[in-house]
Amino acid sequence: MKKRIAIPTSNGLLDEHFGHCQQFTLLDIENGKISSINETDAPPHQPGLLPPWLAEKGVTDVIAGGMGQRAIELFNQNKVNVFVGAPKLEPEKLAEGLINNTLSLNANYCDH
Repeated sequence: MKKRIAIPTSNGLLDEHFGHCQQFTLLDIENGKISSINETDAPPHQPGLLPPWLAEKGVTDVIAGGMGQRAIELFNQNKVNVFVGAPKLEPEKLAEGLINNTLSLNANYCDH
């Protein structure tokens, strides 16, 4: 099964503030393994923009530290799975955790 995971990143690690991140790391998953990793600059912040923008890029899953409830709802409407409360780690480690069902999630860091 193919997946594309998007992770907001800064300096090679998860960026804890999803809506204001500078870039996303996109990881393509095939047969349970990472097949490619690409970085793409995030568009300027605009409420409600990121969920459809990432969905148009073929994203199936998002891993974030924190995310507002409205963004989560918009991702769900775009049939994108959301995993919040992720630790500040390298995107590859987070993606491997999701693939292997070992991703440790805590509370959503965002309160709006």
